Formats: sequence, C-alpha cells, structure tokens
Amino acid sequence: MPGRGDCSLASFPAGAEHKGIRMNRKKRLYTVATIVVLSLSTSIGQGRRNYEVEAQVYSVPGYQSDASRAIKAYERLMERHMDLTERTLAAIGADMQAIAARLEAVDAGMTQLDLRLARIERHLGIVPPPVSSGLDPNAPPASVAPGDSPSPGRPL
Repeated sequence: MPGRGDCSLASFPAGAEHKGIRMNRKKRLYTVATIVVLSLSTSIGQGRRNYEVEAQVYSVPGYQSDASRAIKAYERLMERHMDLTERTLAAIGADMQAIAARLEAVDAGMTQLDLRLARIERHLGIVPPPVSSGLDPNAPPASVAPGDSPSPGRPL
C-alpha cells in the first residue's frame, strides 16, 4: 500500500505525470517572475533615501566707518580711471605706430619724387638753387630785429 509521500507512477492515471510537471513549471516560473518584479520595484527607491541638506549661514557684515567706505569708493574709482588711461594710451600707441608707418611711406614717396625731379632738372640743364646755410625757411622775415620784439598792441 502506498503511503502519503509515495508518488510512484502507478498512483497517477496515465498522462497525469506530464500535466503535473507542466503545472509545477508554470507555478515556479510565475513565482520567480513575481519575486524578480517585486525585488526590482523595491530596490529602485532605495537609492532615494539619502537626502542632502545645505546649511545656510547668515551673518551681519562687519561695521565700516564712513571714512573706510569713502576710501574703498575712491580706490574703485582710481582703478577704473587707471584702466581707462591704460586703454587710451594703448590706443594712442597703436595710432602713433600707424601714423609713423604712414609718414615713412610719405617720406619714401617724397624721396622718389626728389630723385625724379633731380634727373629731370639735370636732363633739362636747370641749375639747382644754392643750399642755404643754416637758415630756417620757416623763420619770420628779417625785417624784425632780434632785439626788437613787437608789442602786442602795435602792428609790425
């Protein structure tokens, strides 16, 4: 006589053994799937248990006298003035370099014109004027003596 724990093939009807195995497999599959889903759903929220708290410390700034505030304002003003002066001088320096380059180009052109004019005069037989010795062509006329300076109210 078979006991309760005895599961021999003789105790099951024909074809029942395959049906029971299939049902056990399906139960196991559903059980495993349910465990996986539950474990994943609970493990996702576990990382959110850490909280960040930022401490905000409020403090009163130190006392400043009127003189110290005025000195700081003056220092800021002077810093701005120095920056502006530096930028202006840099711009002037750049302008001076451009002007110097332009003057050198004009001087080179004048030298070429002077050489060309000298060749033309030589070819035509024109005698060049004598070179003045030390007289400034921009000096005032010689009618005014060096010791006699005209007064502001008198005409020359």
